[in-house]
Amino acid sequence: MSIVWAIVIGFVAGVIAKFILPGRNEPSGFILTTVLGIVGALVATWLGQAIGWYDADDSAGLIGSVVGAVIILLVWGALSRRR
Repeated sequence: MSIVWAIVIGFVAGVIAKFILPGRNEPSGFILTTVLGIVGALVATWLGQAIGWYDADDSAGLIGSVVGAVIILLVWGALSRRR
């Protein structure tokens, strides 16, 4: 059930991040939006554990996932402009 929950939270976080930071060069589609949110959650969890906000067995919630997904979109936009 935790995998299904991660997919649902990832999709919601990806959609919210796309609303916060719209652009033409962003990944689109259901699967890429979900992957964006899941990777955003992983980035937020990693950064939170590195800074000390989360313990080793904690993970980022919805807000952290959205922040991580926005970071991923910013990196995506910077890399796509260079090409």
